[in-house]
Amino acid sequence: MTPLISHEIRLAARPAGRPTAENFSLAQIPVGSPDEGQVLVRNLFMSVDPYMRGRMNDTASYVAPFGLDQPLEGGAVGEVLESRASALRPGDAVLSNYGWREYFVAPGSELRRVSREFQPLSLYLGALGMPGMTAWVGWQLVGVNAGETAFVSGAAGAVGHVAGQLARLYGCRVVGSAGSAAKVRFLLEECGFDSAFNYKDGPILDQLTSAAPDGIDVYFDNVAGEALEAALSALRLHGRIVACGGISMYNDPKRRRGPSNLFNVTTKRLTMRGLIVSDWFERRAEFEQEVGGYLRAGTLKSRETVVSGIDQAVPAFMGLFDGTNVGKMIVRLA
Repeated sequence: MTPLISHEIRLAARPAGRPTAENFSLAQIPVGSPDEGQVLVRNLFMSVDPYMRGRMNDTASYVAPFGLDQPLEGGAVGEVLESRASALRPGDAVLSNYGWREYFVAPGSELRRVSREFQPLSLYLGALGMPGMTAWVGWQLVGVNAGETAFVSGAAGAVGHVAGQLARLYGCRVVGSAGSAAKVRFLLEECGFDSAFNYKDGPILDQLTSAAPDGIDVYFDNVAGEALEAALSALRLHGRIVACGGISMYNDPKRRRGPSNLFNVTTKRLTMRGLIVSDWFERRAEFEQEVGGYLRAGTLKSRETVVSGIDQAVPAFMGLFDGTNVGKMIVRLA
């Protein structure tokens, strides 16, 4: 029987600064039949996410670095083609960490079956997946209250556009920053933000002060850098910060100096909490029930930027750092 052929993306060399196409390679491999307890899966969609840039460095972090000349990993949703695992059947939709490839064989215990109620299935990589749960967890972590003002940076991205909408659902006034006029319109017209601005149009603090002249109560940080410094100035007494990401610095070969006004944490008695979503996976059912309910009711909008083909996975990943995506960046594989 002719073996199934799969294409996969491998890390060819560790980036020094911004990744380039030369840091990756496209390999073609045969995929066999599953052994006892395993399943054969065809990936339908895969995720590219900013955190993957950190895994391309050979440094210790909260997750192991990618191996050289090994397939990359990441979220993917696929369909079981063949199963020798009792809990899974052909046709089941499954969520895995076997992204960056078209087909794979893996133990059934490493996969999670998901409902086909939500369409497209790529929602499990976005608003109903890791980015959406990250947004939900951030507000659980620091608490948000009706009547407060929340500021979200990177607000048109996979995490940010969900975080802002959740804050609105919780009764907050929401301000967002994004990198283009089109993204600002998306935040205002589709996501229901109360105010939004293009951080490229001028100093972030000036624009944030104009949008929230009385200050902000909570800041969801996806960017770090200038946005964090502006938030530290705008936060009111006893304000809170969700330290989720720092995409403005991910490709810097050298460390930047921290915010010049970090002492505001002391003088304003601020709370800053770091967030790694995997620490909260035991509450995934609670997240899915709440956010799934908003999606069913249409009170939370999910936006995706979709490209097609495994050969477009690397350009899609690099596009995250150019801001080419609105909402979640998704690669369609089948």
